Amino acid sequence: MDKAAAKPLAALALAAFGIGTTEFVIMGLLPEVARDLGVGIPAAGLLVSGYALGVAFGGPLLALLTARLPSRLALFLLLGLFIMGNAACALAPGYGWLMAARVVTAFCHAAFLGVGSVIAAGLVPPGKRARAIALMIGGLTAATVLGVPLGTMLGEAAGWRTTFWAVTVVGVIAFAGLLLWLPKGNEQRRDLRAELRALRALPVWLTLAISVVASTSMFTFFTYITPILTDVSGVEPSHVSGVLLVCGIGLTLGNFIGARLADWRALPSLAGILATVALVLIGFSYIGAVPLLATIALIVWGIVAFAVCAILQSEAVGRAGSAPDLAATLNIAAFNLGNAMGAGLGAFALTRGLPMTGIPALAGGVAFLALALTATTIIVTRKQNAFQRCPVGS
Repeated sequence: MDKAAAKPLAALALAAFGIGTTEFVIMGLLPEVARDLGVGIPAAGLLVSGYALGVAFGGPLLALLTARLPSRLALFLLLGLFIMGNAACALAPGYGWLMAARVVTAFCHAAFLGVGSVIAAGLVPPGKRARAIALMIGGLTAATVLGVPLGTMLGEAAGWRTTFWAVTVVGVIAFAGLLLWLPKGNEQRRDLRAELRALRALPVWLTLAISVVASTSMFTFFTYITPILTDVSGVEPSHVSGVLLVCGIGLTLGNFIGARLADWRALPSLAGILATVALVLIGFSYIGAVPLLATIALIVWGIVAFAVCAILQSEAVGRAGSAPDLAATLNIAAFNLGNAMGAGLGAFALTRGLPMTGIPALAGGVAFLALALTATTIIVTRKQNAFQRCPVGS
């Protein structure tokens, strides 16, 4: 990587790390947040839904609103919103204020990653653009491996508000780094009309639908991972952060594995992985009471679940043709819509009497729905390819 690009790319990666941490760390802090604010676990779980809905609907809206701004200015505005939102989370006097602050923070998520990808690509020669974008997005992966378990440990030791203050500091450091190192004049604009026209293809929307359902499965389970580990698996609360750290390593492996499979045979690989996700989750319902087996299953689940994410992101961008930027933003939005639906589905099931032991099986059932959508996409793609190969008039 070019030396001139290394520092601004590191600042972009640090910002992505903060964004990923603030999204996911709440799952490790659910019991503390619920106890401090006087709400139940299902209500605390909806804080995940609120953030995800903010990303799903606010992200594309902000992307459109900032499309005409210079990309450098848009990046700083979005990162400033992220900093203020996390500070508001730390200062929230009650559940309603915390929910509102989470939603405001979420608005910058998808838009920042979209603008940041364009800027990252502009920092390096054309032959290194994919690596530059991957380096920035690597901050999100690092958040699952380091940010979430470290944030959970900090929240358990010093209170959940301290975690949000720490993320605020991360945002301020990233802001300062970009202010110092991001070169001026690194501006790239998009033709939104051309991008919108390119999104007419049915396979693009099928891919986005798979993202929604696969993410719903993932977060039906992942949102409640802390109470599942403590109440079902019998893991000591002080050991939960360690288990999450090991799970984060699995997520990182899955991200790299999914990227390799996306370059090989994306849709068949996706079908096989989703089937594995479903089987692992259903199997967790039977072995989850044994801490060691539960940890092993969680690692395997992390690998296959995040392999799904990498493949779907590649598919969305590849199938959009001339609209890769908008497709990437929409896929992030679709993924986060699934986050909200998964957390909400889990909360609904728990309030209707489903025991915590039933959450993994419920998530597994949703994964089978994603598998059915993938099979439909494979059929549609093959028919379209056959039609394109068929000579006119034959």
